[in-house]
Amino acid sequence: MSDLLRALAGDRPERTPVWFMRQAGRSLPEYRELRVGTRMLDACLTPDLAAEITLQPVRRHGVDAAVFFSDIVIPLRLAGVEVEIEPGRGPVFANPVRTADDVARITAIDPADLDGTAIAEAVGIVTAELDETPLIGFAGAPFTLAAYLIEGGPSKEHLRARAMMHADPESWGRLAGWLSRISRRFLEIQRDAGASVVQLFDSWAGSLSPADYRRHIAPHSHAALEGIGVPSIHFGVGTGPFLADMRLDGVADAVGVDWRMPLDEAIRVLGPDVAVQGNIDPALLQAPWPVLEEHVRDVIERGRGGKGHVLNLGHGVPPDTDPDQLTRIVRLAHGEL
Repeated sequence: MSDLLRALAGDRPERTPVWFMRQAGRSLPEYRELRVGTRMLDACLTPDLAAEITLQPVRRHGVDAAVFFSDIVIPLRLAGVEVEIEPGRGPVFANPVRTADDVARITAIDPADLDGTAIAEAVGIVTAELDETPLIGFAGAPFTLAAYLIEGGPSKEHLRARAMMHADPESWGRLAGWLSRISRRFLEIQRDAGASVVQLFDSWAGSLSPADYRRHIAPHSHAALEGIGVPSIHFGVGTGPFLADMRLDGVADAVGVDWRMPLDEAIRVLGPDVAVQGNIDPALLQAPWPVLEEHVRDVIERGRGGKGHVLNLGHGVPPDTDPDQLTRIVRLAHGEL
């Protein structure tokens, strides 16, 4: 069993397993070279291209897992929703979902009908080359997807999405339930093609109050992961006020912790029966190596109290990161520095 799978199961391998969210992508010069002339979503849906991008950081850094190169809006694109990634902005939807009629229109699409052929083919290429290294499949969580859909694109406070929860809870529940099934289907496609771990990302959950998260979000994220059949990681940004709820009543095998909360404190909140992932501050990737090294060693030490610990960042790799910093972190985690 790989070090990553052992850690997720609550074991303590000799080397701390490490991977990085957004390790496949913008920080690597080989990625930028490969992406010239290809739009983001087109790259995600071109099997050989998506596979090569997924594999690049494994070859360069020696990380303990690959994470499938895709985007959280890909399952929506596969469902026929008109969306594009605008450089410098992010996902933009031609027809935002803001009314009960909008919700009825989009939820008429059956998640079971998603054509995952390109995704499965890319996963197959990756797993054939990885050998014993696990592949992590991923999907966006229902709230984060809803926030994009309702706002029509990125926003800071997700006011329209949060308003729908209270102004039209019936439509909200219908939309969030549909998005839960969309996320679940996307995870299943990756799992069935060979991914041995999955992660559910809730990038915008930190804009919610604990009460709203528990009532309007947690049940839908729970449904997306329950019984998925492979180890699962649940990660959100800014979720400290309701971190214990991120366990999803025990459905998540590991909880990702962002950089705001010391890992030992997070472990006390989460309890002794769940593994943790994290939580190097991405900003410190810009610091001189001695500063970053001290921080990484501190994170590893604080993680020792958890059931298991997977070293990662507290969010994704910034695009201007020096790749050598990531390689050094891997070597440090593996006891080579």
